[in-house]
Amino acid sequence: MSENQNLLAEQRRALILDEVRRRGGVRVNELTRRLGVSDMTVRRDLDALARQGAVEKVHGGAVPVAEASTHEPGFEAKSGLELTAKEDIARAAAELVAPGTAIALSGGTTTYALAHRLLEVPDLTVVTNSVRVADVFHTAQRTSGQRQGAATVVLTGGVRTPSDSLVGPVADQAIAALHFDVLFLGVHGISAEAGLSTPNLAEAETNRRLVQSARRVVVVADHTKWGTVGLSSFASLEQVDTLVTDAGLPAGARAEISEHLRRLVVAGEAGEDGTDI
Repeated sequence: MSENQNLLAEQRRALILDEVRRRGGVRVNELTRRLGVSDMTVRRDLDALARQGAVEKVHGGAVPVAEASTHEPGFEAKSGLELTAKEDIARAAAELVAPGTAIALSGGTTTYALAHRLLEVPDLTVVTNSVRVADVFHTAQRTSGQRQGAATVVLTGGVRTPSDSLVGPVADQAIAALHFDVLFLGVHGISAEAGLSTPNLAEAETNRRLVQSARRVVVVADHTKWGTVGLSSFASLEQVDTLVTDAGLPAGARAEISEHLRRLVVAGEAGEDGTDI
């Protein structure tokens, strides 16, 4: 069977992952028929998803990974997941940033995507505990030179997590002394009962400090984060001003969120300017 040249590897893998989550498992022969690719291509895709920790390979196919509340995937493992959703969220979140403001970006792959969108917003002061986010701005300055209006970046310092965030007492003390207009916060999990949560205890404390130092809190999280609960909660939904998510969020979840949040922005849909709730 000839390879489908119109579908990129990352798009195929996103489709495969969606099928695994939706159906609770897939078989190789089903995927070859649906995607129009060879058996070997599907197995390579499953190998790549397994290395990222997104699926577990079994004989003849793959099943979802059952994650413990303490499981913390690394940055690389998460960076290949929900790529379209993250880009949609980043684009919508960037519209909430005014030139000349002081903002904070937490660690995470969605805030990393947002950082790229903020490079052209002039005169920002960016506080971050993410090595990856800081690198986005520093790399842009190295390649294009120190241009007028380039962001001023404050990296907190601290102990590095698997997600390349800096946490712990050094980061906490730095953040506690600062005040910023808007915090853009990536999360491991979000639910009505547990609020915002993470599997990393030190990161939970650092995130609490970020929330306390912000005048406004904007959570950027794709639909797969809804219903996920990590080991430690660090904020309630009532402490969040805006949730920016993607069109994959089910209607039931949107209704539940409306009971707790002031504003919901669903990126990638008509009327994504948001609903005040």
